[in-house]
Amino acid sequence: MKKILIMGLPGSGKTTLASKLVPLLKAKWSNADEVRKSANDWDFSDAGRLRQAKRMFEVAEKYKKKGGIDYLVTDYICPTEKIREIFNADYIVWVDTIKKGRFEDTNKIFVKPLKYDYKVTTQDAEHWARKIAEKIKTN
Repeated sequence: MKKILIMGLPGSGKTTLASKLVPLLKAKWSNADEVRKSANDWDFSDAGRLRQAKRMFEVAEKYKKKGGIDYLVTDYICPTEKIREIFNADYIVWVDTIKKGRFEDTNKIFVKPLKYDYKVTTQDAEHWARKIAEKIKTN
């Protein structure tokens, strides 16, 4: 199973892009807000963000162990390199469509990724989803 991380600031279009990419890859989908909601953990301190990174990794591992899944698409802010390392994606899609998100605490800690496979620069989810799916399927 390949893990595809769609990351970027809140409001950049991650979830919209994921919703278009999932059917093209016939993938499973993991949304960070839904994972937080099921854990009832809305702590955005450094410790809370690390807990969430570990939870997101564990969700992906559960899908991997089940088998029968080629791709898991995860939309998740992943604001720092450390958190991206914990999640350990096979493909990183950076949604770089806005300069600031709606949460100032996230804006302050957000570090642009040094490594990514795809950089999305406009909020045209259907266009980008087709482009990304095509590249992933040919790799």
